[in-house]
This record gives sequence, C-alpha cells and structure tokens, in this order.
Amino acid sequence: MKQEKLTRFIKTEDADRKWLVIDANDVVLGRLATKAASVIRGKHKPIFTPNMDTGDFVIVINAEKIKLTGKRALMKTYFSHSMYPGGDKVKTLAEIRAKKPEFIISEAVKGMLPKNRLGRQLIKKLKVYSGAEHPHAAQKPEVLSI
Repeated sequence: MKQEKLTRFIKTEDADRKWLVIDANDVVLGRLATKAASVIRGKHKPIFTPNMDTGDFVIVINAEKIKLTGKRALMKTYFSHSMYPGGDKVKTLAEIRAKKPEFIISEAVKGMLPKNRLGRQLIKKLKVYSGAEHPHAAQKPEVLSI
C-alpha cells in the first residue's frame, strides 16, 4: 500500500502571529534587514508557505543608531522620480539619516520581500521607530536578538 504525501495548506488566520522587537543599536543594516524580512515572511516557522502570509510582526527601535560597514555611509544613494521630465531626485544616505532614519531600514527590508501583492501586504507588518520607545506595548512583544 502506497502512502500519499499531502501538502498541508494553512489559512492565513490559522497562523500564530507574534510581535517581535529588534534593537538596531550598533547592528549592521543588511544583517538586520535579512533577519526582519525572514521573520515577516514566516520562513522561521515549520508552517511556511511561499504564497501565504504566515509571518510575525516586527518592531525595530533605535533606527538612527544603525551601523553601516565600509564606505556605505558615503556612497549609498536613494533614487526617486516624479514621472515628469527631469524629475529625478537623488538623496544620499546621510541626508536621509538626518531627516528620516526609519526610511533606511524599511527600504532595506522592502527590497528583500517579494515584489507582488504579497510583498505589499507583508511590508505593513514592519514598524520602525527612530527612538527607543514604541506604541506597541499592548501586543506584548518579545525581544529578538541578532
């Protein structure tokens, strides 16, 4: 008698969601982004399904204290375009770090998620704050060390 192997598909509401806090103080940007993207996607769980949202929520605090290696702080740029002729805008990492340090981490994690409607849904589970406080104490987040 042959035993059938069945793939278990779980529903999105059946996924046990946790809230995790990552302290970005002196953590390298790429290492933090890969860990956060993996947790948001749900790859650390045995019930991981590539086409489902089974991951956890991630809160990143101390975004302004992120560490960059090599010449990254001097050479990295962020590009945007207004869709008008000559509407390209290039900002350096130092300019963005001074005004909105949360953007650096959110863009790094966003680049590691799928580029489709699932990715746009998953990025909403990332909460980034420049200071040490966050308004998600009611969710009882656990600390995730990197």
